[in-house]
Amino acid sequence: MEFLGKKLRHELKYYIHPYEYVTLRQRLSAMLQLDGNSDDKDGYGIRSLYFDGPHNHSLYDKVNGIFGRQKFRIRIYNGSDRTIKLERKSKYGDYVSKEAAQLSREEYDRLLIGDFSFLLEHDHPLLKDFYIALQGGYQPAAIVDYVREAYVYELGDVRITFDKMLSAGINTNDVFDPNLALTEALDSTKTILEIKYNDFLPEAIRLIVRPDAHNRSSISKYVICREVGYRHFRP
Repeated sequence: MEFLGKKLRHELKYYIHPYEYVTLRQRLSAMLQLDGNSDDKDGYGIRSLYFDGPHNHSLYDKVNGIFGRQKFRIRIYNGSDRTIKLERKSKYGDYVSKEAAQLSREEYDRLLIGDFSFLLEHDHPLLKDFYIALQGGYQPAAIVDYVREAYVYELGDVRITFDKMLSAGINTNDVFDPNLALTEALDSTKTILEIKYNDFLPEAIRLIVRPDAHNRSSISKYVICREVGYRHFRP
């Protein structure tokens, strides 16, 4: 499905308890492959630096359930600078679209000190849009850190993910800072289940994950971690 020239995917989110997580991962691992990024059976680390505008509209658009909204973030994996991605996640009702562009470590470091003129040297439209956002006052807003266990199924381009150990960075905006302090952002009894697919969810997968058996939630790891930051710095 396409909207405004963007390819859209379904994205369903749920909170599940540990016993549900153990049961689901056993069933999924017997049928699906782990994502290639996985270091081991527990998955891989994701750390993202989110940006927001001067009036925090990305935060409030999500909280208020605005139909069309977007977020910019810089994402790394397993704490490494081998892959640094600038991403824009757009949400239209129950559908999402993601765009990505590679950044070098040098470019990332320049962004962190407020030097983003190099973005205009690239032809990638996402980098140019990010430049416009930064010119309009976008700034680093939150670091979100978690472990993702992901299973993939080629038919329907399905990804089933378990996001665990969600934490918020509270003392820096640098995802590579060796002194980054993380604080738990979600009750340890909760795991975030996400079901992502294109036009349809194959019946074989539906019978395993049984989405109708869980209560869907409007979960935003960014919002959760922003709230942690507010609590931490409350006077």
